[in-house]
Amino acid sequence: MSESTVLDQRSESRLDEGDHERFAHYVNKTDMTRSAVTGNPVRALCGKKWVPNRNPEKFPVCPDCKKIYESLKAVGR
Repeated sequence: MSESTVLDQRSESRLDEGDHERFAHYVNKTDMTRSAVTGNPVRALCGKKWVPNRNPEKFPVCPDCKKIYESLKAVGR
């Protein structure tokens, strides 16, 4: 009887390091809902990519996300 080896080939999304642990970020609502269901990472307006798992109300808003959001709001998007 021969032994067989199972190779675990999971795809791994590269998550960004940085301040996503310290700030609440702006994320597309549809992407946030999808992430809640699938556990897939989201990308914030500032470019941070992570899997949300904390209450954003406990953190200050990311200054980069806020600046981008305000500029988008100013042009009507």
